[in-house]
Amino acid sequence: MTPRLDLTADPVELTAALVDIPSVSGSEEDLADAVERALRTDAPGLEVVRSGNAVLARTNLGLESRVVLAGHLDTVPVNDNLPLRRSGSADEEVLHGCGTVDMKGGDAVMLHLAATLDRPKHDLTFVFYDCEEVSADRNGLNRIERDLPDWMDGGLAVVCEPSNAAVEAGCQGTLRVEVRTRGVRAHSARAWMGENAIHAAEPVLRRLAEYTPREPEVDGLRFHEGLQAVGISGGVAGNVVPDECVVTVNHRFAPDTTLETAEQRVREVFEGFEVTVVDAARAAHPGLSEAATSELVSASGSSPVAKLGWTDVARFAARGMPAVNFGPGSPTLAHTQQENVAAADVRHCAEVLRRALGDGVRD
Repeated sequence: MTPRLDLTADPVELTAALVDIPSVSGSEEDLADAVERALRTDAPGLEVVRSGNAVLARTNLGLESRVVLAGHLDTVPVNDNLPLRRSGSADEEVLHGCGTVDMKGGDAVMLHLAATLDRPKHDLTFVFYDCEEVSADRNGLNRIERDLPDWMDGGLAVVCEPSNAAVEAGCQGTLRVEVRTRGVRAHSARAWMGENAIHAAEPVLRRLAEYTPREPEVDGLRFHEGLQAVGISGGVAGNVVPDECVVTVNHRFAPDTTLETAEQRVREVFEGFEVTVVDAARAAHPGLSEAATSELVSASGSSPVAKLGWTDVARFAARGMPAVNFGPGSPTLAHTQQENVAAADVRHCAEVLRRALGDGVRD
């Protein structure tokens, strides 16, 4: 039987309880059941709906603004790192185990606030979704945006992914292309009768090696772009001159660049070659000038940093709202066997969001 979650408890203890309910992508049902039951029990003033293995809750106080907090319930596959293990003294306690940092610490913060935050400055929406750790087409936000689009809307989105308890504003966009060269097959013993497509890819690699990435400043944050070969394939047999070679290239671009401009830029770099776009996602603008974002940055007590990567904040930004990452723990520990989160980080994030979003605790 799935244990009952106490959302009014210390968010560190709530993190531990969440971690001990396995929820590998595609198998989130038990955790979603527990989250739904707890929200209906401990936060009776919230509207709660279920969408597959996603659970959504929100206030409807008629306030002038709304903040959306989002976190995924799923984890990568367990790697001999369950059940939860604790280490350190009471003041320096660390929780170890699958999902501690990515991202059940963040989920615990959201759930705790949903049940205990009183007199919020904004109406609040909490989105706990499924299948973030697998292919983008399975991401639960796709279903929510299709079936319950108004649950995605607000003046600010906070995705509680691990960010070292600092505000990571916006995110880079990503574009993946295949640069293809063609040749003529021949027996390798009579290579002069063919044209080697792999040899023809040399200019592609040279252009990548000589490329200087941009480092633009957006909303006062420094973003570092990149253009990298991430794969190469060609050849059909050890005695055949290859007639095709494909270099897969990933371009990470800053929020001041549209997806269309990013594609144009890549095509210019590889002018003269066949270029096919195979995957693309828009960047998210930091939105630090927005009032709700400024409140969060101020409450955090630290300077915001640029998000050098792509996250689901881009899905919210595409809906015309600023979006940031803010959650406990280091993102460098995500997906590792050594995944862990400091208890102090979890409590700090809960207090920061409490200061930013409200001014009291329910009796």
